[in-house]
Amino acid sequence: MVRIGLVGIGFMGWIHYLGYRHVRDAQLVALCSKDPKKRAGDWTGIRGNFGPPGEQVDLSGVRTYETLDEMLADPNIDMVDICNPTGSHPETAIKAMQAGKHVLVEKAIALTAEDADRMLAVAKETGKLLMVAHVLPFMPEFRFAAEAVQDGRYGKLLAGHFTRVISKPDWSADIADAGQTGGPAIDLHIHDTHFIGLLCGKPTSVQATGVVENGLVVHLTTAYNFGGNGPAITCTSGWLCQGGRPFVHGFELFFEQATLKFDSECCPLKLITSKGAETVTLAVSDDPSFAFGQEVQMAVAGIQQNQTPHWLSGQLARDALVMCYRECDSVLQKKEITL
Repeated sequence: MVRIGLVGIGFMGWIHYLGYRHVRDAQLVALCSKDPKKRAGDWTGIRGNFGPPGEQVDLSGVRTYETLDEMLADPNIDMVDICNPTGSHPETAIKAMQAGKHVLVEKAIALTAEDADRMLAVAKETGKLLMVAHVLPFMPEFRFAAEAVQDGRYGKLLAGHFTRVISKPDWSADIADAGQTGGPAIDLHIHDTHFIGLLCGKPTSVQATGVVENGLVVHLTTAYNFGGNGPAITCTSGWLCQGGRPFVHGFELFFEQATLKFDSECCPLKLITSKGAETVTLAVSDDPSFAFGQEVQMAVAGIQQNQTPHWLSGQLARDALVMCYRECDSVLQKKEITL
């Protein structure tokens, strides 16, 4: 049984908490929050852009701590699940690994490549697993696409386009604050750069155009260069959508023998071949926290096997962060940027 301590009881902490219901061979045994109301189980003030609002929760059997140091001193914790603000990820993860705990940290791994590199170095020094929770590969449509690329069932991936656009997240002052999240080109778009890295590896260069507001890239379209034999991949991401369309994401992937098309707004996953088009039957849960439970489940398996799962790789997450910044550089400098 992997014993988990949760740090940060905001929107993502709440979603991870709900996701534990779908996890086997693990148990939430502790949590850390500076808020006494949350330590008492009053999570009714939590709101997000998907899933249910926070509730009054039963924390009987869960040890609660006001400070991180108090929780890290608990010898009966195997893994720390970090859901506090992105700027706090490096110090929290480093302290946890130095205290002998494995780490699962919400995306983005950090706000800077330097901090991400420090986290990777401490993981190597301590021998503890540093796993980064990018949820996209655990969503049914994206998981199907990732597995199709990995097993080659439709031949080689030749080209693709990804889309991820939202309305500005004014439901949360913290998330809308670029100083805490890096802005949409980091906090939002990193889902895409991580998934593109998972499918295609690291591009040699990126070229992006975009919309800039007060020096901040809020919307961009990027072409990724994987060389002569690599796939032709592009992506559009940002927060220019109006409030009546709060969120949409999707992709169109072109393989040698088929096309996969998905649009969360209007088109379920479709498989298109020379024989026609058909909707792919997927095991889709009505619970929006299910995919988050699946990523925690993979982290648990990684601890049991003492090996970081590739989908949760800290290096992959670090490279995704760097790619986002290089794309912003391309927008601002109006030129192709080598990675």
